[in-house]
Amino acid sequence: MAENDSALELREVTKSFGDVVAVDSISIQVAQGEFLCIVGPSGCGKTTTLRMMAGFEYPTSGTILVRDVDVVGMPPYKRNVVMVFQNYALFPHLNVFENIAFGLRERRVDSDVIANKVAQYLDMVQLAGFEERMPGQLSGGQQQRIALARALVVEPALLLMDEPLGSLDRKLRDEMQLEIKSLLEELGITTVYVTHDQDEALAMSDRVAVMHRGRIEQVGAPREIYECPRTSFCASFLGISNLFAGVIDKAGPEDYVLITDGGRRIHCSAPDHAEGRATLIIRPERVILDPPAPAANCFPGRISNLKYLGADIEYHIVLPSGEKIIARKQTSGDQVAVHRIGEDVEVWLPVASLRLVED
Repeated sequence: MAENDSALELREVTKSFGDVVAVDSISIQVAQGEFLCIVGPSGCGKTTTLRMMAGFEYPTSGTILVRDVDVVGMPPYKRNVVMVFQNYALFPHLNVFENIAFGLRERRVDSDVIANKVAQYLDMVQLAGFEERMPGQLSGGQQQRIALARALVVEPALLLMDEPLGSLDRKLRDEMQLEIKSLLEELGITTVYVTHDQDEALAMSDRVAVMHRGRIEQVGAPREIYECPRTSFCASFLGISNLFAGVIDKAGPEDYVLITDGGRRIHCSAPDHAEGRATLIIRPERVILDPPAPAANCFPGRISNLKYLGADIEYHIVLPSGEKIIARKQTSGDQVAVHRIGEDVEVWLPVASLRLVED
């Protein structure tokens, strides 16, 4: 990324609360117009990171640049950065028009300009005609649209969003994901979006940053993070993964074997991996049940449980060693589960679908 393309940069940013290190020396750049999702479990430091970008917290050490300007120590209102919260934070005593106009009035914008811009952004969030409504008269989705319009109307250099869809039901959340992504792409607004919802992060972002214990474990495009996780945490947090821990052994010139802690031998590709402890992962949708012909990494198992998920069926399989594997198989039309609980199956772990990750 060229330096002048960076809308936001964090350089070795650390935040400590007493003896507790909430954010541990993270560095990342966000390009102009990029949509970055920071994802991770509760307590990993993602919201603290967002609050430091906004100016609600100051880092213990490190540098935060917004359009090449060091904003550390600068109050929030001088940063040209806005934040949208999970609870919307609308002013209950102001109507929709005045909520959206608030930031413009603080900047002493002319009244005619305010009227035009509020109308423009109400139209963008599909709530034209709601000017006189009070926040209490709006649904959750409508309130979130007003909070977004209020943030965007001031044309910020950086938009920060802290789990903004967390209080909405699943159907509305899915709809809002598409609306927000489409609107921000149209406007070209640089956005940092914090969520613990893995599906939301994969669906909305240009890049995903996975945080764990105050550090960024991996940054990349959604498909890269999902298909090629670098650590066992990333593999298990973003989606579902089957993990096998063990020791890598070289069985031949191009043949490596992971001897699992359960004693199973799994052939894999590991040309750049030194022999020793390692973890293999495979996604459930890559696991094949009852392959048409014998192949390496075929193991007998028994279905212990299953979940019907509409488009997929998720099978939980136990191997004779006690190791467990999850497999997903697509359904079609009126097709019901091909296999039943208690049924014996052959499980195939294709070598091409196995990935080595760091512990």
